[in-house]
Amino acid sequence: MFLDYFALGVLIFVFLVIFYGIIILHDIPYLIAKKRNHPHADAIHVAGWVSLFTLHVIWPFLWIWATLYRPERGWGMQSHDSSVMQLQQRIAGLEK
Repeated sequence: MFLDYFALGVLIFVFLVIFYGIIILHDIPYLIAKKRNHPHADAIHVAGWVSLFTLHVIWPFLWIWATLYRPERGWGMQSHDSSVMQLQQRIAGLEK
């Protein structure tokens, strides 16, 4: 009788650990985005929950999306047209 209750307790414990483990796992990209002040942190959080219904296919892309942004450099893909124009003007001034 004791082993029946013990097995039931272990089963409930394992279920709770798996349940909360999934919740924590799906919040990792959101926590990364929140730490980096990502402008799309809320969208990443919602997409983490949507990934439950897509069998976690989009979860690695959420991780990449969350780590792609850094406040000090932005997306890292910004155009530097103003600095290029300044350099072209300096070269034109030197050639005269």
